[in-house]
Amino acid sequence: MSVSLPTDSVGLVTPSHLHIDTPLLLECGRTLPQFSLIYETYGKLNTDKSNAVLICHALSGDHHAAGYHSTEDRKPGWWDSAIGPGKAIDTERFFVVCPNNLGGCKGSTGPNTINPATGKQYGPDFPFVTVADWVNSQAILADALGIEKWAAVVGGSLGGMQALHWAIALPERVNHALIIAAAPKLSAQNIAFNEVARTAIKSDPEFHEGRYTEFNTIPRHGLGLARMLGHITYLSDEAMGEKFGRELRSGKIQYGYDVEFQIESYLRYQSSSFVERFDANSYLLMTKALDYFDPAKEFDDDLRQAVSPITAKSLIISFTSDWRFSPVRSEEIVNALLSAGKSVTYAEIEATQGHDAFLLPIPRYMEIFASYMQRVAKEVAI
Repeated sequence: MSVSLPTDSVGLVTPSHLHIDTPLLLECGRTLPQFSLIYETYGKLNTDKSNAVLICHALSGDHHAAGYHSTEDRKPGWWDSAIGPGKAIDTERFFVVCPNNLGGCKGSTGPNTINPATGKQYGPDFPFVTVADWVNSQAILADALGIEKWAAVVGGSLGGMQALHWAIALPERVNHALIIAAAPKLSAQNIAFNEVARTAIKSDPEFHEGRYTEFNTIPRHGLGLARMLGHITYLSDEAMGEKFGRELRSGKIQYGYDVEFQIESYLRYQSSSFVERFDANSYLLMTKALDYFDPAKEFDDDLRQAVSPITAKSLIISFTSDWRFSPVRSEEIVNALLSAGKSVTYAEIEATQGHDAFLLPIPRYMEIFASYMQRVAKEVAI
């Protein structure tokens, strides 16, 4: 059923595609002979192309960050609360670009796309990709769009890691870096969560060593378990308690292993919906990219030295109840930037929603986010 679109929405959007025939050397040592990126844009690029903002997505995100693909869409893009006319990233001031990362499963070259060398899907043969590889491919996209320097590179979680790497690796191309609910590298606990998720996927009998499409199947059970585990880590205990508590679906205990508590029902729903829209091989790749990110590694774990090339001003935001990427991890980035003499603004937001808070329109969060982006807007021509 067709619905009226909100007045503060970017409205109906159509994805664009960029195909690159030039080989891309990846950090793992392998080369993609050619690749494609799918991306969406919102707003208008100004005459001197100085008002462009890059949005980097998180693990299960994609290029559809705002607006609607049709009037039948039930939900807008994943960051519609922050992108649009009059919102924190104001599309009346900025030209916003959001690509789907290489190795993803929503239209960019990845495991579920065709390998030109074989004529079949890449599947498990798709090479490992890293945050550095994503930034390099995004730079190629920027070149194709005629954007020499981003007014801001913005991302939350894994997207925040990309924003940080942009500022480090290509400092001359970034005016501002907004790093939200992120970390300079994963903790051992976070790597452990990712390994459990990968093991669940790879242990599924329908995984077939990553060649499940050749068997016309999907490792639904394993991927669903991975999503359930991940979703638990994205929420806080308080958020789950407020939303579900110990509420029973039927009002009384059934003494069985079927779904009894509302939280169980919610997790199973998240699991079943996720497996129909996300590729298992992409999930494996994305979690490994998270594990591998560590810009200070080549500097003897000296993060101050790693961020020393940065010339961009930075906004770092964390959330009090985020135990996956706690405020302490954001403060590591802040302290390294300050120690290196960089310009940085930091805000710790009181929030009960856990890691997922960065996706939500929390008033104080949006106020600080919007205020900073207004500063960015004053630096560019309209």
